[in-house]
Amino acid sequence: MAVGLTRPDKLLPIQGIRLSAGCANLYNSQRNDLALIEISVGSACAAVFTTNSFSAAPVRIARDHLVKATPRYCLINAGNANAGTGKQGIIDCISSCQALAEQTGSTVQEVLPFSTGVIGKDLPVNNICNKLPVLFNSLSDEGWLNVAEAIMTTDTLPKGISRTVEIDNKTVTVTGIAKGSGMIRPDMATMLAFIATDAVISRKALQDILSYSVNRSFNRICVDGDTSTNDACLLIATGASNTPAIASGDDKNAAIIRNAIADVCLKLAQAIVRDGEGASKFITVDVCGGASEDECLQVAYVIAESPLVKTAFYASDPNWGRILAAVGRAGLKNLDIDGITIFLDEVCIVENGGRASSYSEYLGQEIMRRDEITVRIQLARGMSGATIWTCDLSNEYVRINAEYRN
Repeated sequence: MAVGLTRPDKLLPIQGIRLSAGCANLYNSQRNDLALIEISVGSACAAVFTTNSFSAAPVRIARDHLVKATPRYCLINAGNANAGTGKQGIIDCISSCQALAEQTGSTVQEVLPFSTGVIGKDLPVNNICNKLPVLFNSLSDEGWLNVAEAIMTTDTLPKGISRTVEIDNKTVTVTGIAKGSGMIRPDMATMLAFIATDAVISRKALQDILSYSVNRSFNRICVDGDTSTNDACLLIATGASNTPAIASGDDKNAAIIRNAIADVCLKLAQAIVRDGEGASKFITVDVCGGASEDECLQVAYVIAESPLVKTAFYASDPNWGRILAAVGRAGLKNLDIDGITIFLDEVCIVENGGRASSYSEYLGQEIMRRDEITVRIQLARGMSGATIWTCDLSNEYVRINAEYRN
């Protein structure tokens, strides 16, 4: 069960964006597994993709299409990653883009493909193409939640959030959806995320905003330490609000919309961790007092990815020595262990190179029984800090991934 996460009741429409979802029978069960997003003419788009060298065919095609044209449509399927499929995967991906282009009157380069699911299986192109007329005819600006559900794989809940801000006395809306539950250590974005706003933003400024937001959200989460072949995050600005154009980060309204988009990204990223496969604990790892942000992240990720640390959290076992050991093996040069302090929430567990004098097993146990816990490490090496979010590692995680292809 997802930790502190509920199904979104309503997602606000974005003028200039229409969406639909349907069943293309990409799963054994009858469920929506195919989605379409229509982007109005004149919109700006920015994207980030996986750093995995075995990037999926849709990632490669989407990157190429973004360089050649301004997107008009996103075609998204779940149940099949179209990754590890070689040249045939590229052919299949282009074929589905071509079919959508013919259906909508757009060009092939105006279609961005996205896929998520099992790696190594050929894409069922006919299933997808046969469903396109239905999807095109059912496009609606109210389709956000339907698409959020259609792109789910092992997710237990759809993930979505909306925010509004005021720019020059006009309301500007940001809505975003994401999917992701396992294979999460993105190194760019998340499994899949689609965010849109009706603000007026140039493509360059939009890419800067997305990079800023992703580096503080999707690039700060970890479920299992694996980076997917299909990770992608798309940010769209339709300009329908007719607010003053934001051409760069120096524009007076840039910070307002940037902060709203960053907040949407952060909430979606945290939702992915809260819904981590088999997760029962939501864990914040906060490292401060570092010589640089990079070394703080280095320590944080060693803790967040440690199977021993994660299983201790699952068992509610205050085995604080596992956290201490993770800090020690993070690879920081000239680490003064006597200067380090480690906390579980408000309880100090390590100081002066060993167990804190005020610590007791009872206090540690009380903390470890909580659903949401903060691990705070003070390095006493400088003024930098970094925070990431992770979850525990449970028996259910093993079961889900052992049975994933069944």
